[in-house]
Amino acid sequence: MDMDVKDSVIACMEEWRGEVGNLIMILHEIQNRHGFVPRPASLLLSDLLEIPLARIYEVLTFYHYFKLVPPGKHDLIVCNGTACYLKGAGRLLGELETRLGIKDGDTTEDRLFHIETVRCIGCCGMSPAMIVDGKTLGKLGPSDVAGMIETIRKEEAANEAADA
Repeated sequence: MDMDVKDSVIACMEEWRGEVGNLIMILHEIQNRHGFVPRPASLLLSDLLEIPLARIYEVLTFYHYFKLVPPGKHDLIVCNGTACYLKGAGRLLGELETRLGIKDGDTTEDRLFHIETVRCIGCCGMSPAMIVDGKTLGKLGPSDVAGMIETIRKEEAANEAADA
């Protein structure tokens, strides 16, 4: 097991030791440190807290906040609420999946992009809408998505070149 994961689990447990309902707070802290909850962290937490692993995964899968896979550097969140759905959210998602070669909920192998759909982002007047790296964008079409991905890739390549 990665010592960083082991050390962070132990530190998170110490921070919340003795608190009622501490499991969710420990899981929040682990995710804050790693960007997701690694499986080895769940296994260790199960052993140390003497909680069945199934109970830990009940919490992890119930709350939308928790991630079980490493996040991508760039979060691409597609609203699939009623207005966005009716105005083409499926086309946006399809374009993302085709261009990035991954499905909803997945992260690209290079960990550059992560796609996620959500029920509603509260921007019905902008439908179809997405949140890209925390910025809400609306009235999008597939060509907008394609351009956005290429822009991000170019920026990443320029950053890599500058760092080299």
